[in-house]
Amino acid sequence: MQTTLLAQQFVPLMFITLFIILLTGFPVAFGLAATGLALGFVGIEAGIFPAAMFQALPLRIFGIMQNDTLLAIPFFTFMGIILERSGMAEDLLETVGQVFGPVRGGVAIAVILVGALLAATTGVVAAAVISMGLISLPIMLRYGYSRTIATGTITASGTLAQAIPPSLVLIVLADQLGRSVGDMYSGALIPGLLLVGLYILFIVVVAIFKPAMVPALPPEALLYKEDNGASGHKSLLALMVLCAAVGYGWAQVHDGLMTKWLERAVPSAGDEIVIMSLTLASLTGLALAIINRVTKMGLLSKLAEQVTFVLMPPLILIFLVLGTIFLGVATPTEGGAMGALGALILAMGKRRMSKALLNQALENTAKLASFVLFILIGSTVFSFTFNAADGHIWVEHLFDKIPGGAWGFLLVVNLLVFILGCFIDFFEIAFIVIPLLAPVAEKILPGIVPGMTPDQVMIWFGVIIAMNLQTSFLTPPFGFALFYLRSVAAKFDYKDRVTGKLIPSVKTAEIYKGSIAFICLQLIMVAAVIAFPVLVTGGIEKAETLNSDQIMEQLDISNPDEATDPAAAAAGDAKEGDLPNPAADAAQEDDPMKAMLEANEKDAKKP
Repeated sequence: MQTTLLAQQFVPLMFITLFIILLTGFPVAFGLAATGLALGFVGIEAGIFPAAMFQALPLRIFGIMQNDTLLAIPFFTFMGIILERSGMAEDLLETVGQVFGPVRGGVAIAVILVGALLAATTGVVAAAVISMGLISLPIMLRYGYSRTIATGTITASGTLAQAIPPSLVLIVLADQLGRSVGDMYSGALIPGLLLVGLYILFIVVVAIFKPAMVPALPPEALLYKEDNGASGHKSLLALMVLCAAVGYGWAQVHDGLMTKWLERAVPSAGDEIVIMSLTLASLTGLALAIINRVTKMGLLSKLAEQVTFVLMPPLILIFLVLGTIFLGVATPTEGGAMGALGALILAMGKRRMSKALLNQALENTAKLASFVLFILIGSTVFSFTFNAADGHIWVEHLFDKIPGGAWGFLLVVNLLVFILGCFIDFFEIAFIVIPLLAPVAEKILPGIVPGMTPDQVMIWFGVIIAMNLQTSFLTPPFGFALFYLRSVAAKFDYKDRVTGKLIPSVKTAEIYKGSIAFICLQLIMVAAVIAFPVLVTGGIEKAETLNSDQIMEQLDISNPDEATDPAAAAAGDAKEGDLPNPAADAAQEDDPMKAMLEANEKDAKKP
């Protein structure tokens, strides 16, 4: 009786034990492994599990070491750290700020755009928020920006690392959901870019209705003026138009050229065309800037030249990495390796590469990779015992009772992930919660949207989770991004080094208040992704499926010579009884006795 009761309550007991261990402050990875091992032995002693249950566990752990997909995490992390620590963030903020600075809200727009670029390079929220806080927050406070707008813009733009490829979150989610990283990148690209556009639209609206909250930079703050006093924006605009024309031209011929070159039977995906067109446009701008500087023709303004040399190299690197992944030329791991090598080349090209920087990047990359590996090993041990106790069935029955069916499941899961994202890191959510939800999602969600394949549904589900985690990183009072900014924002009043004014300290309440508007924008984006799955699935190739009739037709015409040869036809008739014949079976359904007698006669004639 006691054993039966223990078996019935085994899964809840695992969750309670894990919760108690985590409350003690025990590391998450070791807490997961300890819970799985301890309760596994309890189950063996109680007779719930066979004594040889843990014999398969070493193979599971060894399989983690053989997972090539997870190798992309240290590569992309190393790429981001090298680009960030080599001063790329500072250069980007200064240059993009000079471009948009003369207009109201320009610095905030620059922060959002640079945040998106840092998201595409670092892939880590902490790195993006801390970098933006150290560089842009003093500038925004110096020129009279609203503190809520300034802090909210920095924290929100930093969290873009959750959703914009190549995101570490998307890599982990793809691995846990058993789907392609390339498809996950393709699915998240449009929602991520739309969110960037939504942020910028919000700043534009504030600039129109509350201009005092987002003032323009004063003339003395503009650094790249021409000798005649011109700002140089006309030259930059002309260069952008030319590059856009080149990119548009390539977009028109991309499908025909790539389909012929790669010998593909399906047309090129939309995100692939966008990435490759942007790559070619960026290469064109960089080539023109190099020619202008070498020949000293003076066709480009100082601002246009500065923007090109600062902005184009990291953009080209990002586009090449994503482009090779979308084209299928490289796996995410190979793309990450290429990105890491490209980051080293860019750092050396700027003469900012040093042994200290390399050691620091390698050390931080090793720490993050080890953290991810230990979390994954711990979650594997926990899920091993959990699945042995039919925990996945228990979770499935738990969600079956939720009203609303698949939509109710989706709503509850998003609420759960949102709350958990306020307390624990996204790696822990991905390795603990997602493996529990993925089997249920695979069973419940297919068919929720007509026309979507099971793979598309799971990619859609993964992108929703990623966007949701991004939202939870901003939510007071536990949002991680808020604490990242709090760690670098001024805790005491200080004297500005440029203006000489006394700048009051940044209060925690101001950081919390600044996040509210952007939380609402992110929730709107999450709702849009749920309501319009095409935002995710539009760029994912849909596998062509054939029904039984189409398969039989292909089999019939697969050998035309045989079909027209009387001897072959006769031989085929002789062997007809060895193969199923749907037409004959259908005709014989009316007389089963006759069909049975004919089958017996055919068997008797066989040697």
